[in-house]
Parts: sequence; structure tokens; C-alpha cells
Amino acid sequence: MGYNTKVQVIRRAKSEQYYVNFPAAVAQAIEFTAGEEVEWLIDDHQNLVLRRSDAAVAAIKKKLKKKST
Repeated sequence: MGYNTKVQVIRRAKSEQYYVNFPAAVAQAIEFTAGEEVEWLIDDHQNLVLRRSDAAVAAIKKKLKKKST
């Protein structure tokens, strides 16, 4: 299942910023936390890869392990 979203741009006199917002369902499924930093990797002209830090992944795995015990 996919979620469509639009790329937004804010143009200023000397710069531009582009934004892509995650739908809440996607952010919750990924278990993002407020202020979490991620890295975007350009795979090709059609795919971007979002990479989390090892610490963020470890925290989620620890949380899931606690739920299952």
C-alpha cells in the first residue's frame, strides 16, 4: 500500500527549501520519534532511501523485545 504526498517548496529571496511530509499512519508504523534525525540517500532518479541511525533502530528493537516478553 502506498501513500501519495506532494513535494512542497518555500522560495525566499536567496534560498529554497523543499519539504516532504509523512502521513501520520506512515510515521506511526515506522515509529518515528519527535526530533529524530535521519539521512536521505539518493538511490537513483526514482528512489530515495531514508536511513535511521543505528541507535534509533536499537531502541526500537529493545522496545519490541520488551513487548514480546
